[in-house]
Amino acid sequence: MPETDIASPNRKASLPQIQHQAEIWTAEQVLRWAFETYGHQVAIATAFGAEGVVLIDIAAHVWPNARIFLLDTSFLFAETYRLLEQIEQRYGLSVERVHAAVTPEAQAEMCGAELWKRNPDLCCLIRKVEPLQRKLAELQAWITSIRREQTPARAHAAKIEWDEQFSRVKINPLAEWTHEMVWQRIRARQLPYNPLYDLNYPSIGCTHCTRPVTPGENPRAGRWPGFAKQECGLHAPRPQARCSFPRD
Repeated sequence: MPETDIASPNRKASLPQIQHQAEIWTAEQVLRWAFETYGHQVAIATAFGAEGVVLIDIAAHVWPNARIFLLDTSFLFAETYRLLEQIEQRYGLSVERVHAAVTPEAQAEMCGAELWKRNPDLCCLIRKVEPLQRKLAELQAWITSIRREQTPARAHAAKIEWDEQFSRVKINPLAEWTHEMVWQRIRARQLPYNPLYDLNYPSIGCTHCTRPVTPGENPRAGRWPGFAKQECGLHAPRPQARCSFPRD
């Protein structure tokens, strides 16, 4: 990355002061700082979960022309794609769909059919982590809707932090929000949300790796069932396993 003025926080060394200030800011203030600081060089990454919908709603009032993208794995629920269209219509925006470098068919040829059943870390790497890495090459910073109470890997997320994995500034305006705060906003603003939530899907990812949870289960228990896995790799160290194209 080219050298830039340290007053523009796009390097790890330039963040500590603003990080400390940001911890007392509201989500609106964090977003305003992000857009005023980075302009077109920052974008919101969303999978259209409840938190993502809330984040887009806040951003629409703070910075109506915010860039928004979806990591489209090609395996998302039909309900997710319909919600995307609802959000685009409600706010008059266009969500960019970022795809993996290989199609699902090519992935099956490379790594075998139904990779998610054997090696979900590798499937996530191909369909989510590497596409995000390519997208972030265009940006100085990215905005997420993660919350600290969601998983152990997110428990210490700062509202503004340096992402070691992607070497970019990472902005988490909803870091301190609770589950109830998210749904209060959805109800108060009558925001659209994925109807799978009403069918006991508290965390929604790809069709192959998401199931409803039963009473008493952890909200993330429905993700990657059968595996000790709670993160796709975007907010935790990425998996290293790889597969190769078959040789003749």
